[in-house]
This record gives sequence, C-alpha cells and structure tokens, in this order.
Amino acid sequence: MKYKVYLSGEIHTDWREQIIKGCEAKNLKVKFISANTDHESSDAAGDHLGLESDPFWRDHKSAKVNAIRTQTAIKSCDIAIIRFGDKYKQWNAAFDAGFCAALGKPYITLHDENLVHALKEVDASAQAWATSPEQIVELLAYTVEA
Repeated sequence: MKYKVYLSGEIHTDWREQIIKGCEAKNLKVKFISANTDHESSDAAGDHLGLESDPFWRDHKSAKVNAIRTQTAIKSCDIAIIRFGDKYKQWNAAFDAGFCAALGKPYITLHDENLVHALKEVDASAQAWATSPEQIVELLAYTVEA
C-alpha cells in the first residue's frame, strides 16, 4: 500500500522538503500532497473571478477557491501532517486540523514546545505530536512498514 500524506501549515521553512527527503532516504511508499505554498498565488486564487476593491471579498473568494484544493486533498489523504510555526499564526492549519478531526482523518501535529498550550485542543485530537521533521519521518516509517 502506498500512503498518501497531506502536508499542511507553515510555508516559511523547508520542513516539507526535510520530510520528503527523509522518506525518500528510507524508501518509504509515500506520496505527498500539499496546499499551495506560494503565498502570492494563494492570495490571488480567486482573482480570475473578478477583481475586488475590498480586501475582505478578495480574501473570501480566494479562500473558497483554495478550499477546493485543501478539502479534496484532506478527504483523499491517509494521514495529514500539520505544521505550526513560531513566526506567524497558521489559522488555516488549525482549520485543516479541525477538518481532519471532523472527518476522522488521522493527523500528526508538528510544532515546538512553546506552542503546546496554544494548541492543546488541536493536539488533543491528533494521533501524535512531533517537534521535528525527523520525528515525522520515523512516525511515517513505523506506520508504513509496520
């Protein structure tokens, strides 16, 4: 079986690449899918539907267009990895975690210890909490190879 893993969350570091390379090094049967990680094109996802003068409606349209991708990816994945970084608030990642929980999709959170309190409800529904991409690779290896 080839596992489909959805990578959600923070886009300002190379955590996705670290996980992908770590799984490749272990020859794990894993296919990765992700949300759009290009901030500008994500913000502009709804622009082809007509320009908006009010930023709220631009964001609203783009969020709906982006949801086509994220909801489809989450529904089709076997497991989600949801990364919360320190620098920015990843409200979209929290929403993805809630969506996974509502669908009964297993997910693992990835964040530093300083976010434990802020993410207590998100972590409570997760199957695991990791602090490094290396830990994620080990969790996936166990899941795929066990």
